[in-house]
Order: sequence, then C-alpha cells, then structure tokens
Amino acid sequence: MSGAAALNAKVLAVGPGAHHLTLQSAVAAALPGDTIRVSAGTYEGPIILDRPIHLEGFGNPVLRGPGRGSVLTVLADKCTIRGFVVEHSGKDLQAEDSGILLKSNGNVVANNQLRDVLYGIYLYQSAGNTLSGNVIHGRKELQAGERGAGLHLWNSADNLIEDNVIEQARDGMYIQSSPRNTIRRNRVSHLRYGLHFMSSDDNHFEENLFSHNVAGAAIMYSKGIQFRRNAFVHNRGFSSFGILFQDCDQCLSEDNLVADNATGLFAEALRNSVFRNNVIAENDVALQIYGSSSNLSFSGNRFIENLSPLQVIGKRSNARWEINGLGNFWSDYDGYDLDGDNVGDLPHRIQNVFEYLEGNYPRLRIYLSSPAAQALAAAERAFPIMQPSSEADPRPVMRAGAVPAGVAPLAPKPSSHAGLALASLVMLAAGTLMLWSGQKRLRCVASAVRHLG
Repeated sequence: MSGAAALNAKVLAVGPGAHHLTLQSAVAAALPGDTIRVSAGTYEGPIILDRPIHLEGFGNPVLRGPGRGSVLTVLADKCTIRGFVVEHSGKDLQAEDSGILLKSNGNVVANNQLRDVLYGIYLYQSAGNTLSGNVIHGRKELQAGERGAGLHLWNSADNLIEDNVIEQARDGMYIQSSPRNTIRRNRVSHLRYGLHFMSSDDNHFEENLFSHNVAGAAIMYSKGIQFRRNAFVHNRGFSSFGILFQDCDQCLSEDNLVADNATGLFAEALRNSVFRNNVIAENDVALQIYGSSSNLSFSGNRFIENLSPLQVIGKRSNARWEINGLGNFWSDYDGYDLDGDNVGDLPHRIQNVFEYLEGNYPRLRIYLSSPAAQALAAAERAFPIMQPSSEADPRPVMRAGAVPAGVAPLAPKPSSHAGLALASLVMLAAGTLMLWSGQKRLRCVASAVRHLG
C-alpha cells in the first residue's frame, strides 16, 4: 500500500447505530487500506476480502457462515483479521471449507476464536503471514478422519505461527510443501496428530506443547527441521509416538520433553540428525530406531524410567551415543564413577536381553519391570550365552541434572505390577533355564510368555 493510500485510509464502523449495519456493506464500501471496526453482534457471511482491508472486532462479534464454503476468504495481500468469533463453515474437505481461508500474502490473523469449522485456518499458497493468539475448536461430533486440520498449510512459506490453541481437529497442524516457517508457543491437544508434516524443509518449532493426542508429531520427507524446548506429553493410542521421523535428513532436537508416550522417538530412514539435552521419560519405549537410519547422534539426553530404553528394528541402529565425550544419563545404569568426574567408568549397554526379546515379541512389554525380567537380565549379564546388543553409551552421565528451562518436572507416577505374578514366575524360570539350556530353550519360554493371557 502506497504512502498516499495510507494517508487517505478511513475507518468504517459496523453495528447497531453505525453507518453500516452489515459487514458485507462495509467491505463493499471500503477502499484499500481502510479499517472496518465491528461491534458486538452476529454478522452473516461469507465474506471475501479482495483488497487490503483491516477488520477489527470489538466485543467478540460473531462472523457466521451459511454452512457451505469458507466463512472468510482473503484474496488480497496485507489484510488484518482480529478479534472475531468465526463459525459454521461448510463440510467439503476437497473444497477447503474453512473458518478463514488465506490465498494471499503478508496477512495478520490474530486473537480470533474459530468453532464449528471444518478446517480452522487454511493457508493456500500463502506466504509471510502471522497467525497469533487464535483459539480453534474443530467439530468434535465428527470422526477424526472427517474433520479438517486446525491449521493447514499448503505450499506456504515464511509464516509465523505463535500462541495458538488447537483442539478437536483431525490434525493440529498439517504442513505440506511449506518451507521456512516458525512455529512457537502453540498448544495442541485432543486430536489425531498434533503436528503432521510432509515435504517441508527448514521449519523451526519452539516451546510448543503437543499433549493428549493419538500421536504428537509426524515429520516426513523433510530436512533441516529444528525442535527446541517443546513438550510431547501423553500421546497414546494405536501406533502412537511422541515424535516420528520418516525419511528425513539433518534434523535437530534439543531441550525437549518427551514423556509418557507409547513410543517417545521413532526414527525410520532418519539421517544425519542430532538429539541433545532432551528429557525422554516414562515412555513405554524411549527410542525405536530402524536400521535404515544412519548417522544419528545422542548426547546430554536424560533417559528416565522408560519401560524399554531402545528398540532396534534391524541388526543395529548405527547411532552414536556420545558427542565430544559427553554421553547420556540413563536411570537404569548400574555402573560406578570412582574418579568422581560424573562419567560412568563402564559403558552402559542400552539393550538388555529382555528388551531384545521385547523388540521381537512386543506383547512382552508389559513384563519389562517385573522382578523376573530383572532376574533374567542379571543372569544374562553374569553368564552371557546370547549375542549381546552392540548398542552402548561409552560415557554415560551419572547425574541427571536439571530439567530444561521452561519445562515442568514430571510428577511421580506410582509403579504397580499387580496381576503379573504368573508372568514373573515364568520369566524367572526362563532366566534359570538360560544358564544351562542355551538360547533355544530361552526362545521356547519366551514364546510361552508371549501367549499368556
């Protein structure tokens, strides 16, 4: 917008007693650069902005769509939509029916509430926007596959997405073919994937919370992704995980909290990536790494009270477990530190024999913390007859240190093994048999345990 247009910009008022009673009439009368101030009330959509206009709501005016199409579509660059309740979009996923549909660049969408919408805010070839402080509630009454994403980006680069709250959508954020976005301080919960990410390079995620979803984040076919100071907490369901990496390269994860998920970190065909200073705690499986991954480095991480620290799918993970002499803290490390330098004098072998079996027989996971499982691990250490895991941290850290700044400490979780007495007895028998009967007998007993219940 030119300087002359800015000097000539007007303010148009909409509402009872104002010059314009409807938002449509004000939009039709507005010139580029004008501001439309809308007072409390309900205003009918749909609305299309085809010139740079600033919409400002006072008293949370409701912009209500007719139940088809998008409620508000922005075709012009540098528009502002602030302070509205946007509701009742259409129902067509293929037509991108949204609360707010952006098809232009450099817009600001801030402090709005979106409800009863298929997609929340949809960016369609839309770059350089700021989405800030919006609250988005999807259609809870629909099945997850019938909903749209809270924030959907397609071919949209260089956007700033911050301080938004998203619930009850299909995915919190679906990002495809959209590089160089900054996504920070958002809260995403109670949906399928908190973050679903496809073919989008060089995106940065900072201080977001992804909790109580089926899965926290799925990062696919991308490179240069950076995660810092995020929390992925209590993401559980069928094939759930805190963060999944699929066919990605050059990713960095540091100072994150990954806690109470079915699988904390999942890596398949992940290459040249670094994990440092993360807290990975109280997950069923802390790490699941496929042999197709390569050049992964772990340093300064705290692995605390996970049922299983590592599952390797394949012969080995090819991961490095220290960087520049700094390894990781493992709550189950049973070594010692005679010279007091906070580094264990013995390497920490990450997979014990029971966890090796659990990788091949997932249903054994329920017995990981049982007394018999611990006896089996101790027996195998004393009389190793199986090929041991090659995964080892050569310089394990002795003290966990502080939780990363801005992340609340984990509340203690009670440990219960009620109902595992029979399984404990069978596994104890397996440990005893291993001492004299060899690997074949151990496999037979493990097979019996696998069919318990």
